[in-house]
Amino acid sequence: MTATPPSTFIVADDHPLVRGALKEIVGSLGQAARIVEAADLEAVVVALADNPDPDLLLLDIHMPGSTGLSGLAMLRAEFPGLPIAIVTGSQDASVPRRALDLGASGFIPKSASFAGIREALERILAGEIYCPPDLDLPPEQDPEVVDLIERMRSLTPQQTRVLTMLGKGLLNKQIAFELGVSEATVKAHVSAVLQKLGVDSRTQAVIRLNKLASET
Repeated sequence: MTATPPSTFIVADDHPLVRGALKEIVGSLGQAARIVEAADLEAVVVALADNPDPDLLLLDIHMPGSTGLSGLAMLRAEFPGLPIAIVTGSQDASVPRRALDLGASGFIPKSASFAGIREALERILAGEIYCPPDLDLPPEQDPEVVDLIERMRSLTPQQTRVLTMLGKGLLNKQIAFELGVSEATVKAHVSAVLQKLGVDSRTQAVIRLNKLASET
């Protein structure tokens, strides 16, 4: 009989104690699990490259390399089939709705109990979209954010990465180096991003992106 391969989980949080707690919860799910840790967004990308088709990514939105929900937007564009559970301590009431609208598979507060987080993970792994039952989840009230999320869905993975790097203040030559492409290619991506976001400048694009940032 062929042994069932272990499930693969990526636990992404910049706090080692939080990663340790999440690893313990994942390990309690009653199935063989391979757990990969990541402390920043770049490490998440590397982990996904080294571990294709993981069963679930547990992602904190406040990590080095990510501004609010921009990291989720980039990962969702680049890995459209990847289940992503947002696990965060953010108190911003707009985050759960925006995270789900951007394609997250679930929203789990860090304040939830061990049993609560475990149940949430079980339901997400079963294919459900999870949000705490006691959490009010009204429709997005900011029409600009609704429009932005819709426009960001039209970006290609590379364009989303370029937009994220613009948000970090990187110049074209720096973006070209990071992506391993020419400056001309970056300029083409930037032009496409501006057009799809309906803005005229990099500054306006960053201002729009920052709409997805959230306060801790």
